[in-house]
Amino acid sequence: MELKKSLMKNYSKYPDWDHFLNGISIDCVIFGYHQKELKILILEYKQINTYALPGGFIKNDENLNEAAKRVLAERTGLKDIYLNQFHTFGDLSRHDPEPMKNLIKKSGMNFPDDHWLFQRFITVGYYALVDFNKATPVPGPFSDRCEWYDVNDLPELMQDHRLIVEKALGELRDNIDHKAVGLNLLDNVFTMGELKDLYETISGKKLNRTSFHRKMMKSGRLKRLGKKSTGKAHRSPYLYRFAGSEE
Repeated sequence: MELKKSLMKNYSKYPDWDHFLNGISIDCVIFGYHQKELKILILEYKQINTYALPGGFIKNDENLNEAAKRVLAERTGLKDIYLNQFHTFGDLSRHDPEPMKNLIKKSGMNFPDDHWLFQRFITVGYYALVDFNKATPVPGPFSDRCEWYDVNDLPELMQDHRLIVEKALGELRDNIDHKAVGLNLLDNVFTMGELKDLYETISGKKLNRTSFHRKMMKSGRLKRLGKKSTGKAHRSPYLYRFAGSEE
């Protein structure tokens, strides 16, 4: 009884752990894009010198997708974020309780060794798309910092989180033609050059301007509007929006 009271006292500034499903978690690869930069949101745990993807647990009375939306809102301050469930990670090799045990200990908490936080987890991977200039990164209950890192210059990540990032990036590249990608990472109205920059940044490849323009116009995904006002009519690029998006 005394042990339980002690534990509950230590738990008080954190979530009520009894309200979460055991053995399953969510890990989110939050992609942020702005002006030719593609970044990923990373949590830093200074106490144990560890970096990790933002993640969380699923409440007993919560749908899986709703839990993912909650985690994203808690870490970015944004709602109505586009997110996509892309893979489930459950290899035995991903189980390593020591980082969590060290973190709990250095946070001044007293969890029993058989607590479910130290058990094996299967995690459901989601990726999200945001303009990183519009997000407000917020650390989690245990982390010290929540920062954007360039996708090509990530710190060493815990467990299999690097694999999760690589899988998410591959999925994003495979689905780059999906309208939702552009809708979430570009302004409602954009130039063909801005769309090409987005494609190049995500794919990591240089694209031929003429071929790209032809491909996009033949796809039927774009609606051409008037020219962008630059004060130089003969150099003004056309503006576009995605067909079917709100006017």
